[in-house]
Amino acid sequence: MRNFIKIFSILSFFGFYAVDAQQVVKRDTLSGTELVMTMDSRVSDAMTGLEEKCSRVAVHTSVINNDLPPRPTKIYVPNRELTNAEVCRKNPRILGYKIQITTVKSNDEANEIKSYFRKRFPNLKVETDASLRPNYKILAGSYFTKQSAASDLSKVREYFKSAFAVQYRIFCAEAK
Repeated sequence: MRNFIKIFSILSFFGFYAVDAQQVVKRDTLSGTELVMTMDSRVSDAMTGLEEKCSRVAVHTSVINNDLPPRPTKIYVPNRELTNAEVCRKNPRILGYKIQITTVKSNDEANEIKSYFRKRFPNLKVETDASLRPNYKILAGSYFTKQSAASDLSKVREYFKSAFAVQYRIFCAEAK
């Protein structure tokens, strides 16, 4: 049995040398930049065949429907950074920041710290994250960026030395 495993592992090791990998250069559809990938030539040929079928289908439907020459699909890319309101309109929950006050071992401890925090900072929303049971994270606030959390973080650190800003899913409407 041991000899079989040794022979199988040696054959599989040398079997990977037979893969025909090559560098394939593709163009990005949005910005036109080049993307260099290393893949097997058979996989590259299969992908090219699928892409050609997709482009043929798109051309075929546009010619039948409008009797006009096919045009490439326009993709809107804004030339400026979106405002927070525009981001929130598209997605009410985004990846932002919260202040992690501390991590504790029990729910009772978490509730004590939350009530202490609410007395000190009544304007900040505080919540418990129990996803790391048996540990509980106490999180406060909702911020779009780490810089927007910095002023509240400095105030919180006066009472909780171990507090820091952490990336977290937030509701856009609550964020600063």
